[in-house]
Amino acid sequence: MKLVCSQAELSTSLQLVSRAVAGRPTHPVLANVLLTADAGTGRLSLTGFDLNLGIQTSLPAMVESSGAITLPARLFGEIVSRLSADSPITLSCAEEQEQVELTSLSGSYQMRGMAAEDFPDLPLVQSGTPIRLDAEALVRGLRATLFASSGDEAKQLLTGVHLRLDADGLECAATDGHRLAVLRLPHAGQPEALPDQDEAPFAVTVPARSLRELERLLSSRPSQEPLSLFCDRGQVVVLWADQVLTSRSLDGTYPNYRQLIPESFNRRTLLDRRAFVSALERVAVLADQHNNVVKISSDPAAGRVQIRADAQDVGSGSEDLAATIEGEAIEIAFNVRYLLDGLKTMTSDQVVLQSNAPTTPAVIAPGDDTSAFTYLVMPVQIRS
Repeated sequence: MKLVCSQAELSTSLQLVSRAVAGRPTHPVLANVLLTADAGTGRLSLTGFDLNLGIQTSLPAMVESSGAITLPARLFGEIVSRLSADSPITLSCAEEQEQVELTSLSGSYQMRGMAAEDFPDLPLVQSGTPIRLDAEALVRGLRATLFASSGDEAKQLLTGVHLRLDADGLECAATDGHRLAVLRLPHAGQPEALPDQDEAPFAVTVPARSLRELERLLSSRPSQEPLSLFCDRGQVVVLWADQVLTSRSLDGTYPNYRQLIPESFNRRTLLDRRAFVSALERVAVLADQHNNVVKISSDPAAGRVQIRADAQDVGSGSEDLAATIEGEAIEIAFNVRYLLDGLKTMTSDQVVLQSNAPTTPAVIAPGDDTSAFTYLVMPVQIRS
């Protein structure tokens, strides 16, 4: 194998695939990245795979002779990142050898690798008709929901984001049992990819870790090209531009989250989103000292909302905000971190806080469109 490529492109691609390299590998080769040079296409392909998540990308290269080898991801990445961007990099490896020479204007390095045959194959399931999705829409859906997935591995299904596609569009949903984020994206799939009205909707739950990498991958290289999603036998494969991401899917039936969202509300509070976030962040300084709880009290007559935190043996603080209030006065308490997580994913100027009682689920939505994004938060019980 012998090739010449750009230092900048090789370094960027290595950073991308290294995110799928095992931190504590069960087998030595899983700490490596697979390099495959193809003289026919003039490209160098890089692959990282920890048996759960796989990422593959490619870059243009002047390939003198084809070949494949695996190299230690961390060491290889650190050497390449420190080489001069002004000089191309030459990679060469004699046939049947596992020693790679890396040459740049500044010097040369030798690295010991492992045979490409030892590297596990990516589960590239590509059977059936792919689901075609708008990449930009999917990024919006993931950013609006990933934060609400659970970090508790014991909750398995809740550690993922549920993707549901029907004739009306794509829906992304995530919950950790305390809050729920749902974003509806009409026309996010190409017509031929959408299930017929008579068919059951396509649905899959994918681990949040895999989707975070997908969101990062799609954001780093914007393109108008739609992505293709294949799903079969517990594996999800996403093909997009010259990149591949594979992940296992999560088994089981995702909770029927729609039935958790109240059909109507008797109290609605319209607030300026940025002012609400700023007030919560200031009061959070005290809330963080105790139990993360903030109390929100509405005064319909005055058109004001008070946000208060009481930290035992430390102090207390409160902020007042102007608001448009419908319904009777209420005092309701929340985990301030949950509120801030949801509010920061929204981009609207105003948000509406909807509730029925201090102990029933509350819903926060953008003030300009309450149907697209729904963020449900369970209140905290206030002890008198």
